[in-house]
Amino acid sequence: MKTDRLHFTGDDEADRLLVTEPMALLIGFALDQQVPVQKAFSGPKVLLERLGTLDARKLAALDPEEMAVASKGPPAIHRFPGAMGKRVQELAAYVAHAYDGDAARLWTDASDARDLKKRIAALPGFGDMKVASLFAVLVKLLDVRLPGHEKELPTHPTLGDVDSPEALAEYQATKRAKKAADRAASS
Repeated sequence: MKTDRLHFTGDDEADRLLVTEPMALLIGFALDQQVPVQKAFSGPKVLLERLGTLDARKLAALDPEEMAVASKGPPAIHRFPGAMGKRVQELAAYVAHAYDGDAARLWTDASDARDLKKRIAALPGFGDMKVASLFAVLVKLLDVRLPGHEKELPTHPTLGDVDSPEALAEYQATKRAKKAADRAASS
């Protein structure tokens, strides 16, 4: 069942924006690295407030200096606001070109689950982990159903398993424990 919000930020308005504005969801995933989930997925709301739009064409055409100022804040949208502001503009330019500015076409135009995963992987800055996680969010939380989606779901926990604030806390604790175990194993 499709949800009316994603429980990623702790801010009801930001969480709803991730569901109602497809570009917000993509921007949140673009920002989701080297910062807590809450910070990454709050970024789209901050940018919307500062720039007045999340329209892919408008973001892509924005003066890079204006994007830099909006990204740096204060507060900054990310630990590396300048680099991530550029990343958001690259993502917006890709969506503007590939999907005529309509971020939802990433999944609505996909022919099947594998096609959707290829489309996600083509987004600037989206590696295997983001592909798996965004795919899981689309299928499990936003009810995107495509042929073969069951077989393509990741078997490990992702943001697609976060359906409440408690589930987010559990997801983050599990992720921290895995990173600690990985560090210990490599020492």
